[in-house]
Amino acid sequence: MKYAWSFLSELIRKHEAIHTEPLDELYEALAEILTAEEPTRCHRSYVLPSGDSVTLSESTAIISHGTTGLVTWNAALYLAEWAMENPAGFAHRTVLELGSGAGLTGLAICKMCRPRAYVFSDCHSHVLEQLQGNVLLNGLSLEPNVTALAQHPGHDTADAESPRVTVARVDWDVVTAPQLAAFQPDIVIAADVLYCPETVLSLVGVLQKLSACQKDQRAPDAYVAFTIRNPETCQLFTTELGRAGIPWEEVPRHDQKLFPYEEHSEMAILKLML
Repeated sequence: MKYAWSFLSELIRKHEAIHTEPLDELYEALAEILTAEEPTRCHRSYVLPSGDSVTLSESTAIISHGTTGLVTWNAALYLAEWAMENPAGFAHRTVLELGSGAGLTGLAICKMCRPRAYVFSDCHSHVLEQLQGNVLLNGLSLEPNVTALAQHPGHDTADAESPRVTVARVDWDVVTAPQLAAFQPDIVIAADVLYCPETVLSLVGVLQKLSACQKDQRAPDAYVAFTIRNPETCQLFTTELGRAGIPWEEVPRHDQKLFPYEEHSEMAILKLML
């Protein structure tokens, strides 16, 4: 809407500058825009290295319905870039994403990294509804639940665009280790979920539960990406990881920048040894 307003205003200005009377239709169109309500939804598309794209339906507000999970945040873009630069870490594996938000990271991995299965998860009803819509919007099929996802644990595919996908409600404070184990994750990821001390503590708690999810005699790999907005919050995260007995190391910065996040944003990815 802002673009249309700017375009029409500039077009009218150029007509007036050369003493040409603008068409009445231009004024009418501008009047319609000025009296229209701002939309609450928008679509954003992100082009992938393959030439394919991820298109998302998102909120136009950073916070809506009491959550920040209806928009794409910088660390989700950063983690998606890293994943696409390291596809072997996801190929033919089951991925569990914590706090999937709008779904950008997972959809990019599904299209570019050939996972066997992908579990998007969140706990807010509006986020889950939007997630389901975005999965379908990008041409992927949804399994009805984790039980259906697990019915074919040996499922493998050579088609990079057809992993088994489900959207699950996961409340970090109440989910149990057996419920997490039912996802059978080989790898766990999360992006931009360190935004306050309360979520840090909840995240570490769910990571502790995931450390008990042994598959083929080993716990899943885990990667957490975040924007360093408040160093104290990031310090709290690493401190709590230490208290929980979860070793970690920082992943080296990747080379490719594909997405339009702010250049000055300081971001990091931690690999956790669950």
